[in-house]
Amino acid sequence: MRPASSPSRLAIGTAQFGTSYGIANDNGQVPSAEVAGILSYALAQGVDSLDTAIGYGDSEAILGEIGVGQFNVVTKLPPMPADVVDIKRWVGDRVSDCLARLKQETLYGLLLHRSHDLQDAAGSILANELSEVKRQGLVEKVGVSIYNPSELESVVKLLELDLIQAPLNLVDRRLATSGWLDRLKQLNVEVHTRSAFLQGLLLMSRERVPEKFERWAGLWDSWADSLQARCASPLSACLAYPLSLPQVDRVVVGVDSLAQLEELVRAVKQPLIESDFDFMTMDDERLINPSRWSEL
Repeated sequence: MRPASSPSRLAIGTAQFGTSYGIANDNGQVPSAEVAGILSYALAQGVDSLDTAIGYGDSEAILGEIGVGQFNVVTKLPPMPADVVDIKRWVGDRVSDCLARLKQETLYGLLLHRSHDLQDAAGSILANELSEVKRQGLVEKVGVSIYNPSELESVVKLLELDLIQAPLNLVDRRLATSGWLDRLKQLNVEVHTRSAFLQGLLLMSRERVPEKFERWAGLWDSWADSLQARCASPLSACLAYPLSLPQVDRVVVGVDSLAQLEELVRAVKQPLIESDFDFMTMDDERLINPSRWSEL
């Protein structure tokens, strides 16, 4: 067993606070009263980071009503519409509205939800505006949310990154295996990882895995057998991987109930599982990229 980690390395993903999100989410959108309980417990456990986005339904407004002044809030700009003429105004309006909804004067982090916006014809203007809102003190850190580490090759040339968010889990290890995790730390970029549970797919019992994923039946069988052999929970095994990497600053975890957060905190406080479950690593985009699950 590796030494236990700290709950402070968790960041709460708030997509479920404003929408019904995740393949394993049976509860729908989280009630505001439950959100308040989640945030109160999080602070008591040292969890001080929230991940949200303008595109997460009512998430920002709900957080603002409850109060998030004690948290480091990271939000994301939506993809920039092709017909935007005044990019400076577009960015300024989005940031202003976001701060108003969250009832905050500043943000810890502002990310582009789609890094490819930087590569469009107006990408340099967009990059300049991100730097400008940082210069104005409206945000502390700017960066991008990516889906594939290959995006970073061009991004680092277009924007001075302070913070990135990327998928990283037992199945999708590209951020680490590509060498980008080490490169980002050399560049002093803060790294937040998401999808530790592959949107809940890795937490499902073998019987609950949806039929469309049965083309990887051998993977699920081996996963279930390995967990049983180690007397390990899938939750602990999934968290152990990103938390074992010192280059990872925060692991974003979606939460749809206080009981779920309590379970996550308990898992983090336990010694980390030693096995790396290397057999789980896959490179099939149809599995590791949830945006392609509709193709199955």
